[in-house]
Amino acid sequence: MYQIPDPNQVFPNEYKTSCFIKNVVKAPNISIGDYTYYDDAADPTGFEKNNVLFNYPEFGDHLIIGKFCAIACGTKFIMGPANHRISSVTTYPFHVFGGAWQENTPPHLDQLPRKGDIVIGNDVWIGRECVIMPGVKIGDGAIVAARSVVAKDIPPYTVFGGNPARLIKQRFDEELTGLLLQLCWWDLEPEELVKILPLLCDPDLEKVKKAIKERLTQSP
Repeated sequence: MYQIPDPNQVFPNEYKTSCFIKNVVKAPNISIGDYTYYDDAADPTGFEKNNVLFNYPEFGDHLIIGKFCAIACGTKFIMGPANHRISSVTTYPFHVFGGAWQENTPPHLDQLPRKGDIVIGNDVWIGRECVIMPGVKIGDGAIVAARSVVAKDIPPYTVFGGNPARLIKQRFDEELTGLLLQLCWWDLEPEELVKILPLLCDPDLEKVKKAIKERLTQSP
């Protein structure tokens, strides 16, 4: 029998700075996959309170994060209600201050632009103090450099960075990227994943490419 980390533990190791955050998040509009962790020496279990900002589930948007993601300290996810009305001549939120202002303006949340869900794929590494804006999609295997502001979608297996975040490079050639997206190793059963860990951590990418081709050919 393999001794495999338990995805249902809050702290997967003795350091207690990395937290499997699916086990501490309670909001109904936040979904997080197995083994995705947030790392923070001060308060890793406070991810929902400290790192998901302006989250009002009644607004209707969602934060969806896949499996095996690594989220560094200080990363912020900005949900849709952080926005202001931009369709009129003023962006000022009169309605939220009550009184005659409230009586003469539409309900605040109804006025906000709808950017949609934030969706983070699997095996995504988000560097320290990044900001992920409403409606952004980040593909599987992507890397986001520290202190980046992500305002537009990021394709799978790319490296983005800056403010606003821009493409720095493709991680792999088109063939290997396609093979990895077919393999979807993050969906393997835990025991099967253990068997291919040496392959996933091997820097010989041509060897990796060949092995994935063989595996996909043998799959039913």
